[in-house]
Amino acid sequence: MPDLHASSPIYYHPYTLRFRAGKSANAASPIGEARGALLRIGDGFACLQPWPTLGDPTLAKCLSDLQGKRRWPLVRRALRCAEYDAHARQHEESLFEEMEIPPSHFTCAGLDRQAIDWAVELGHETIKLKCGRDLNAEALFLREASAALPKLRWRLDFNEVPKREEVRGFILALPEPVRDQIDFLEDPCPFHADSWETLKRETGADLALDREAAPNGSTSKSAAYLVLKPALDEPWLLAEAASRQGQRVIVTSYMDHPLGQAFAAWEAGRLALQFPNHVGTCGLQTHHLFEPNAFTEALGDPGPTFQPTGWTGLGFDELLDELPWKELPA
Repeated sequence: MPDLHASSPIYYHPYTLRFRAGKSANAASPIGEARGALLRIGDGFACLQPWPTLGDPTLAKCLSDLQGKRRWPLVRRALRCAEYDAHARQHEESLFEEMEIPPSHFTCAGLDRQAIDWAVELGHETIKLKCGRDLNAEALFLREASAALPKLRWRLDFNEVPKREEVRGFILALPEPVRDQIDFLEDPCPFHADSWETLKRETGADLALDREAAPNGSTSKSAAYLVLKPALDEPWLLAEAASRQGQRVIVTSYMDHPLGQAFAAWEAGRLALQFPNHVGTCGLQTHHLFEPNAFTEALGDPGPTFQPTGWTGLGFDELLDELPWKELPA
């Protein structure tokens, strides 16, 4: 595949995604909006959306890096996305042609029973619940929702906010039927291998590792699941490491623009084909957390099946063509 970035000018379109009323990204990022930029490089498109509250450089620094050394993984992955997208568009092909995309869980950013009921109506069997803001309220919510919906599976994402002792008490205080419905605890507390091993032993819960995941597996052996974000991670390296260690891989979007979600869905489909026994139910749709726009509306309801839109590349053909683009200074 040719390196289209060596000679092609880079264009960008800044955007702001605003969370719906009462929503936020997670306990570690209690903000009401996310800022990013769509990129156009040659015939290819990509999404570049950092989360500075989680340690990413700002958007301004990412755009500056895009013009220079391209040190940040987020920047390099956006460039790779544009390459894949351009290659497909040049051949007037969809990247999703003859691809089976893994199913997705439903992401619930708060204690919202109405959202849970909607997810069930859409056909979801697994809910990812953002936790860590108020463990007592979250425990009560889980008790009530699990009792009403005993077939649901739960993935609890703490974003490393609580202490290990707090998570231990939270889990052990839940009734056994509720604990049996929990798939895993994602980033339950600040990562330390010994601490995580202790938590797993004390609670019996499987753990999922997100931002500390490393291809060499040096930080991941205490986790049964690795959470992989194609916007930030090199999928093949992490998936190979996970397969060697018998771990499951959960591919998720970066809670970014629908174009970024499409890239995550495509990478999830590729990994599921290559590692069929290691890729589980993923998290590829988060557009329902934001106020609607033309791109979120194009994706439709966030059901368990990701529905590609458009005809070439990652889709959104007409919407991308209609955007006002600015050239990034060299």
